Amino acid sequence: MTITSAIYPGSFDPITYGHIDIVRRAKKLFPRLLIAIVANPNKSTLFTIEERMKITEAALAEVGLDGIQVISYAGLLVNCAKEHGVSAIVRGLRANSDFDYEFQMALTNRDLAPQFESVFFMTAGTYSFLSSSIVKEVCSYGGDVSAFVPESVKKALEEKLAEKRAERSSAGE
Repeated sequence: MTITSAIYPGSFDPITYGHIDIVRRAKKLFPRLLIAIVANPNKSTLFTIEERMKITEAALAEVGLDGIQVISYAGLLVNCAKEHGVSAIVRGLRANSDFDYEFQMALTNRDLAPQFESVFFMTAGTYSFLSSSIVKEVCSYGGDVSAFVPESVKKALEEKLAEKRAERSSAGE
């Protein structure tokens, strides 16, 4: 069986250059690649699902990655993969802690739907420390995140964080 399509799931809150590196490399292997942004009610996100989709699409356009469909999903990833007719699940690995979690998820997904292959990309050394959480924290303290995210993402972060500060200020915090 030849695998021609893959799905890259995540919260992408927001997308970073680390994510984009994985997308760029996965796109070389899979002619059809979807980015699937999860709507996880158990996870607190800065951006809404709609905002994350829009930010991801803008970031991909900004860095010249086209032909990648950005979707959202809730529930089991394997159900989303089935619905969209993909054959592989792409994941990025930064450290041992990522591996442990991703290994468990890959085995669970295989038990649920053995037709899907999990494909892991080791992060580029440049991005081994990078996470959306770190980017949000640096930006929230006024740090420059230009090295971590495209300009469109930086702008969206700054606007959202200013909006949150204004909300807290008006609430008397």
